[in-house]
Amino acid sequence: MLTVREAIIVEGRYDKIKLGGLVNAVIIETGGFRVFSDREKQALIRRIAAKNGILVLTDSDGAGFVIRNFLRGVVPPEQIKHCYVPQVRGKEKRKAHAGKEGLLGVEGMTDEMILRAIRQSGATILGETAAPKQPITKADLCALGLAGGQNAALNRQKLLRHLNLPTYLSANAMLAALNCLYSKEELTALLQEADIQ
Repeated sequence: MLTVREAIIVEGRYDKIKLGGLVNAVIIETGGFRVFSDREKQALIRRIAAKNGILVLTDSDGAGFVIRNFLRGVVPPEQIKHCYVPQVRGKEKRKAHAGKEGLLGVEGMTDEMILRAIRQSGATILGETAAPKQPITKADLCALGLAGGQNAALNRQKLLRHLNLPTYLSANAMLAALNCLYSKEELTALLQEADIQ
């Protein structure tokens, strides 16, 4: 079980139950979109973020990104880290039908997927020391043909599909996700795998 310093923000009760078996951390559920109008929950999240920081772990669908972006406006950037799970098609066992976008949520991810995402998010894991990695920069994206060039948008879409990440990520959002998930060396190898020149 990982002990994480930051409080982990998830969308709902089943996400919280899933994480409770994997990590020793404060886990706060937003209640989905309810957090938009819940001033008390927002104040709690701000207060905890100021003390320990927060790690946002939402589903990889459109609703998850709306909640993630809302929280970016609630908490100062230096107090928030983002953890991204891959886009995996399917439905949770407890549900009769898949969600609107046909993707698994956090509760449907394997334990290994979640633990890997947490480790790669930059979360402070107590008892583990990781070698600092050199971040991927916007200049790297330009040099790799993922931003600012003629085929950049097409290359981004191709890479995001290859990585099972939401294809609607902007260049900046993709950069944040890549830095949570991969090193610069891993990104270069992934571009070759995805046949992006």
